[in-house]
This record gives sequence, structure tokens and C-alpha cells, in this order.
Amino acid sequence: MSEDKIVEKTEIPATVKSLQADFRALGVKPGMVVLVHSSLSAMGWVCGGAVAVIVALQEALGTAGTLAMPAHSPDLTEPSKWESPPVPEWWWPVIRENMPAYDPELTPTRSMGIIAETFRKQRGVLRSAHPQVSFCVYGPQAPRITNNHSLAFGLGEHSPLARIYDLHGFVLLLGVDHGNNTSMHLAEHRATFPTKRVISQGAPISMSDSRRWTTFEDIDIDSSDFDRIGEDFLRSDAGRVVRRGRVGLADCQLMPQRDVIDFAVGWLEENRSKQT
Repeated sequence: MSEDKIVEKTEIPATVKSLQADFRALGVKPGMVVLVHSSLSAMGWVCGGAVAVIVALQEALGTAGTLAMPAHSPDLTEPSKWESPPVPEWWWPVIRENMPAYDPELTPTRSMGIIAETFRKQRGVLRSAHPQVSFCVYGPQAPRITNNHSLAFGLGEHSPLARIYDLHGFVLLLGVDHGNNTSMHLAEHRATFPTKRVISQGAPISMSDSRRWTTFEDIDIDSSDFDRIGEDFLRSDAGRVVRRGRVGLADCQLMPQRDVIDFAVGWLEENRSKQT
């Protein structure tokens, strides 16, 4: 959405102070571990933009709280699997041979939104080592969440998602829906269903002052039914844990990550088993 449209729909600009009050009203408390998926434009015009949102979140969480965001870089993936857009087949070896290796300080996010990209560059933020599905984290739990991020099955049991699960963390959908809820990919790894399959993935990796294209296993993740899972979760008894409200103009949901993942595991095993 263009900035003039955002200004047009905004009656009162959001500020750090008003955002902080909105986060607290939604249920964000000091000491929480919160994984945020966000859309700045959904919030209306914000005085200070992405920086104001990050400052307000960190103030609501306090010094004991931990803030996490996805920092994915899907352009560092196997080019033969690219779809948005696909590239000519003769480009594939060129990309494999020449794509710069993942650098946690330099590699930008892609399709994560300006809030996540701004957060990635904040002083003191740690970023996990996965070249495709890294996470950025700030706070006392940041080392535990970002360390030992496995190259294979990067959204599975040896990922920041699983560490947030261990820490009883929360998911905040800030102006986005469950289609953006990365935690459901951990449910895909844990669930058993007939269409689940392991694929070969690749990425450019730095290895002792050299760069090489490395292949590894992953599951073929699919977020196409995540919105349906989210809707069914909200209608279920389990969904009573979801706190709903507005931050600025954005419709938001705050929920314990464990509850939505555990629900999604059962949903996937029941519903993806019906797919042919």
C-alpha cells in the first residue's frame, strides 16, 4: 500500500507510546518470549515507522523479555525450485556457482517486511546460521534460540522454532494472518501424513574462507492451508487462548506458540491425510 493511502486511512498517527499501550492491552508482558510476524502498512501511519514498532515491542517486553522475528532469505535456495518467479533452466548452474554465500550480517531478508528487515540490523540482535530460514532475536534468550540451527530440516526440531516452543514462547501476528505463521512449519515436521515428503535443497555456504554450494535434506513445506488451520484453531476450544485486538489499525492475534503448534499437528494429520 502506498504511503498516501496509508495517511488517508489514518485518523490519528500511531506513536511509540500508543503502540506500547496497544501491545500491553493485547497481552504482551515483560519477560515474554515473542515471535513476531508483521505488516507495517496494516498498522496505519506510524510516527517513526518500523523503528517505532520495534522500540514499542521491546519496551513492552522489558529487559527480561526476548523478541524474535523471521529473517528468511529464500533467494539462497535451489534455483530449480523457484516459482515466484521461476528462472530459465540454463541459469541454474550460474546461480549455484555464483550466488554469494550466506552472511548473517550482510544477507538481507526477503518478503519478511520492513519491520523484520529493520530489526535484523539492530545492534545486539543475534541471527541464526541457516542460509535460508534464519531468525533474528534480541534479549536474554537470544543465544539459546539462535545457536545450533541445523542446516537440514531447518524449521524442524533443531531450529529456533523448536527452542521457542521449549521456552513456552508466544506468536504475535501483527496485521498478518496465519498464512505468515512460520511456527506451523514446525507442526509440519512433527505431523505424519501421506503427502509429506523429503526433498533435496541447496544453498551457498561459507566454509573456511571459501564458498561452496551445499546440498541437504528438508521437507517440502506448504503453507497453503495455514489460514484454514488458523480459522479452525480460533473456532476450537484450544483457540480460547488467543488474545485478539488492534495495534494501531492492524488486527492482531497473540497466542502461546505451543497451543497453535500442537493443534496444527493434529489438524495436519487429520486433513492432509484426506488429500490425494
